[in-house]
Amino acid sequence: MSSFEGRTALVTGASRGIGLAIAQSLVERGARVVVTARKPDALAEAVEALGGPEKAVAVVGNVGDPEHRAEAVRTAIETFGSLDVLVGNVGINPVFGPLMDAPLDAFRKILDTNVVASLGLVQEAWKAWMSEHGGSVLIVASVAGLKSSEGIAAYGVSKAALINLTTQLAVEMGPKVRVNAVAPAVVKTRFAEALFTGREAELGGQYPVGRLGVPEDIGEAAAYLLSDQAGWVTGQTLVLDGGALSRGPI
Repeated sequence: MSSFEGRTALVTGASRGIGLAIAQSLVERGARVVVTARKPDALAEAVEALGGPEKAVAVVGNVGDPEHRAEAVRTAIETFGSLDVLVGNVGINPVFGPLMDAPLDAFRKILDTNVVASLGLVQEAWKAWMSEHGGSVLIVASVAGLKSSEGIAAYGVSKAALINLTTQLAVEMGPKVRVNAVAPAVVKTRFAEALFTGREAELGGQYPVGRLGVPEDIGEAAAYLLSDQAGWVTGQTLVLDGGALSRGPI
């Protein structure tokens, strides 16, 4: 795997789960990281796990806040001298059930946080650093954006938008910046607990690889897509689902 020595990454939603695993994969390959999340205590624990202030710094806040996005980008540049890698990993899903019953205000909030804020973050990084110096962007989408997703349809719509946003940005930001996405299936994180609690063995057994995903699965794939080894890969969404879509509905 290519080294990230001398490079700086900004990873949002990185206090735990997939975001923290991606940050860890980058740090293990030499990157310095700026990590963001809403809860300061959890974020402080993440910084410690990543190796302390020489390896990672935290910016507490809500990615939906333009001032927070600007602060996160500014912190990366001022602390470590660059912003070479950007990972958008913020997602909310406060609504369960059919779309016909979904409150429209909640639907708007999902789109605003998952999609609009993601674009805002990329815009901020582009203007502050990447338009001149280049870089690589990764957006964390979901297999819910590739098919119908009963019970979490609003979330699925937002992830479908992110998959298309990846394609649009790859064309618009090239050749300076590569933009790709990952689309995980069910990964064993606190965020996804409602999808597998009490039925992990049953659900995992339906995946061709025989298990659910773990955050490290996503972290390793992310490191590849963000690295120089993926230098001819842009505009792509890598499905990380243990073969689930190949088998069909689960």
